[in-house]
Amino acid sequence: MELSDEEWKKRLTPEQYKILRKKGTERAFSGKHLPPDKTGSYTCAGCGQKLFHSDDQFDAGTGWPSFSKPCGKDLVEYADDYKLPHKRIEVLCSNCHGHLGHVFGKDKDHYCINSLVLNFEATS
Repeated sequence: MELSDEEWKKRLTPEQYKILRKKGTERAFSGKHLPPDKTGSYTCAGCGQKLFHSDDQFDAGTGWPSFSKPCGKDLVEYADDYKLPHKRIEVLCSNCHGHLGHVFGKDKDHYCINSLVLNFEATS
């Protein structure tokens, strides 16, 4: 999904734009979706692609929604992130290439995701 910078600015809130398009982050414990109180799926706020399921969400105490895995292996992409003194693994939406957050753990089993870039769709 390719949009111009101006199209992204019209489509997203300023906070979503900062995170998805400029690789920002929201302040810990400031977002939504903590903890999960309904069953459903989380989609990308930029393009609507399904990313995570509430069954895979857990409370890691980090202040951001945490998931053990995405809904499918092709729904997210990974990139090395060296913005801090240590290497992190960035998580991106595979459809719009928006920055979602980071994945941690030896087995990549702790997806720490910015809540403002997720929309929730409850299961009926």
